[in-house]
Amino acid sequence: MNKNEVLQRIKGGLIVSCQALNTEPLYSSKIMGRMAFAAKEGGAVGIRCNSPSDIAEIKRTVDLPVIALYKVDYPDSEVYITPTMKEIDALKEVGADIIALDATKRIRPNQQTLEDFFEKVKQKYPNQLFMADTSCYEEGLKAKELGFDIVGTTMSGYTEYTKGIDLPNYNLMKKYVETLGLPIVAEGGIWTPEQLKAALDLGVWTAVVGTAITRPREITRRFVNYIEANH
Repeated sequence: MNKNEVLQRIKGGLIVSCQALNTEPLYSSKIMGRMAFAAKEGGAVGIRCNSPSDIAEIKRTVDLPVIALYKVDYPDSEVYITPTMKEIDALKEVGADIIALDATKRIRPNQQTLEDFFEKVKQKYPNQLFMADTSCYEEGLKAKELGFDIVGTTMSGYTEYTKGIDLPNYNLMKKYVETLGLPIVAEGGIWTPEQLKAALDLGVWTAVVGTAITRPREITRRFVNYIEANH
């Protein structure tokens, strides 16, 4: 698929995030592959997933476009979503359709700025689709300026300077849609079909739902917390 074909396949639909870290019960590339298959059968138009092994398994299992990321913790940075060229290379090697990376204003590992990092990434992989995971409007503007193809609201509420903001962040989605002129991905805090529809009605290109669909521990906890709070 070329860039435009990938973008057209995900337009107007639901992307399901199939991820499990090694601290979670469903941690397994095989399980993530089956999760992606279930999402496809349910009508998902794409999958967002983490790590080369999961991505490879998911791409063997379904023929949907994949938004790929690679979560790695480095001791000198808060940035963990595809933080260095090493992770970009690994995602490219397994055939990521779209590569997502943290595009917040925080300093990356080795004291690298997003500007310096992404300039090198674009030089190395000029034909790759890249998604900016942002937390605020200023970061979306910067992502457009730097040449990202897609901008998402993924990190809203997860950076120190956006903590406590209401999710889903419809205001940020709306502002992006109205001003950036790029495909916008609504991501973060979408728990219900009604919230998903509200996001799509704003004119976003596509929307990602993860926890509400693919993380049974957190789904269970949400129900239990509600019972306990209202008993």
